[in-house]
Amino acid sequence: MQRQQTDILISGGGVAGLTAAAAFGAEGFNVICVDPAPPVTNVKDKGADLRTTAFLQPSQALLDRIGLWERFAPYAMPLDVMRIVDAGGEEPVARVERDFVAKELGDLPFGWNLPNWLLRREIVARLSELPNVDFRAGTGFARMLSRTGEALVTLSDGTSVEARLVIGADGRDSPVRDAAGIGCKTFRYGQKAIVFAVTHDAPHGNVSTEVHRTGGPFTLVPLPDHDGRPFSAVVWMEQGPEAMRLAALSEAEFEVEATRRSAGVNGDLRLVGRRQVWPIIAQLADRMSAERVALLAEAAHVVPPIGAQGLNMSLADLTALLTLACDGRDRLGDRAMLDAYNRQRHAEVALRVRGVDALNRASIAGSPTLRDLRARGIEALYGLKPVRRGLMKLGLGAGG
Repeated sequence: MQRQQTDILISGGGVAGLTAAAAFGAEGFNVICVDPAPPVTNVKDKGADLRTTAFLQPSQALLDRIGLWERFAPYAMPLDVMRIVDAGGEEPVARVERDFVAKELGDLPFGWNLPNWLLRREIVARLSELPNVDFRAGTGFARMLSRTGEALVTLSDGTSVEARLVIGADGRDSPVRDAAGIGCKTFRYGQKAIVFAVTHDAPHGNVSTEVHRTGGPFTLVPLPDHDGRPFSAVVWMEQGPEAMRLAALSEAEFEVEATRRSAGVNGDLRLVGRRQVWPIIAQLADRMSAERVALLAEAAHVVPPIGAQGLNMSLADLTALLTLACDGRDRLGDRAMLDAYNRQRHAEVALRVRGVDALNRASIAGSPTLRDLRARGIEALYGLKPVRRGLMKLGLGAGG
């Protein structure tokens, strides 16, 4: 079989990998993107990813640059307020509630929320407009031999591809990371996340709300109205056995439990669609590059779903890698370029992984003393305006 040639081979057809294919394709690079599982692009189909993604402000510029924002914008729900609620008392009722308001920083919202299945649908449609992007759903990465000038990749269908740069965007168990010999450290919490959508009585007012209580946060993220009723996506983090118990409840029983756990911040919750359960870990690769290889997204870092950090960290990876590639097209994938990428991203990624790890461990706290410390910490951080503004900027990836 004749060896195929390309500038970039991307392993991974999730939101991050598909976005990377759109980005490098829009900038004129020849791209092959592979994933063993075809993307599910209809919410009713089996395997549809019911999670949502909040794109924070810095991510919009990249999405606009590569022709994706115009596709996302009609479906995007602005996030104007990030509300932190501590409900860590004896009963699940709000005892501390503080709002971080985007208007303190400027005219734009903190970000915009969209369903993951819809993102896949729109990105795949965008890839079909780019003649230099070849998306091969149903074909995966099998093995790789890297050399100074190129990487030789064998795909699961036996095809051989010669690429100047291989991008691993293939998840927490990344085959590309393994093939490149890059290790990683994993942090485990014994938690799982139940992901679902609800209608509720009170309008969400474009407010994303994190309700903290033993076991982890319960987060409601605004979506456009459903059948004329306020609608939100929910990520409910709990210890593993409790999460599995909750996921197995009848719909009516689950709604009662979810409403109680939410501290009633949006009124009674009514389940829409099915529930999914996802394991919660944090993970950090030892490096983000190797010979002819760059890692991004969950191949490089995994964080619990707190503060909308996950995919936005991934898009920061992509922005850095894309800028380096465009600034030195003749040096695409060489050692200097990839060392620069690792220097730019790894230290910041490590800081954010550890920061979110600390926040998650604080959110799990079960003893009354630790719960009280958490509540006082929320009040203290909010009460100092320079600190509050600095935290909001840091959360957006804009520095202090």
